[in-house]
Amino acid sequence: MTQINIAIQQFLGAIGHLAFDFLAQIGRIALFGMSALRHMVTGPFYPREFFTALVQIGWFSLPVVGLTAVFTGGALALQIYAGGARFSAEAVVPSIVAIGMVRELGPVLGGLMVAARVASSIAAELGTMKVTEQIDALQTLSTHPMKYLAVPRILAATLSMPILVAVGDAIGIMGGYLVGTHRLGFNAATYLKNTVDFLEAWDVGSGLIKGAVFGFIVALLGCYHGMNSGRGAQGVGRATKSAVVGASVLILASNYLLTEVFFTS
Repeated sequence: MTQINIAIQQFLGAIGHLAFDFLAQIGRIALFGMSALRHMVTGPFYPREFFTALVQIGWFSLPVVGLTAVFTGGALALQIYAGGARFSAEAVVPSIVAIGMVRELGPVLGGLMVAARVASSIAAELGTMKVTEQIDALQTLSTHPMKYLAVPRILAATLSMPILVAVGDAIGIMGGYLVGTHRLGFNAATYLKNTVDFLEAWDVGSGLIKGAVFGFIVALLGCYHGMNSGRGAQGVGRATKSAVVGASVLILASNYLLTEVFFTS
């Protein structure tokens, strides 16, 4: 009986240790984020680093976001048509595809794809800079690493992500349109009219706000794990993995919270 009690105590102790580690990690990320926000408004600002990050994060992410959106929109049209056929409600395909893309699938899938591409890239880049002591060199040159490395990337991701979401929404709706008109037999004019009639401005606006939040999360996690990377190649690899996993989980969690706030009366 004593051995069983000891085993239970060890098990509960391990769970408690993991919970404390998780909460401590959340606290460190929150403090890092608040520090980044503070440095955004205090200056100095590095426009060259900002525009470089804007191109790397925004422009170069367009292909993957566009491809993801067009196939998602097409698959969504097929699924809604197949489900609606059970209730003789095939006509809802255009409106549901549009609403589903701009409210949820566009921001979330775009955020996840950008997290896979951008968070890993930022974490690997900054982690390598830390391993090779380039971040220490910045400090010796009286350049704050947070202002020079983190702030431009976080700001660029926060500003470019809503644009990526908007482009992804348009491409996803177009994917549903192509499938609906060429595969499912919808009239092109009727499909577009139903899309416009049932889509409201807040549907689009809420998705763009989500995109900005997701962009902030992606860059924040990439910078945090990169600048706190362990030494050596293994440390950089762990930082990259942690950045992608953490950003993906936080995107899904924040998406639920934002949906609760935006669409629950």
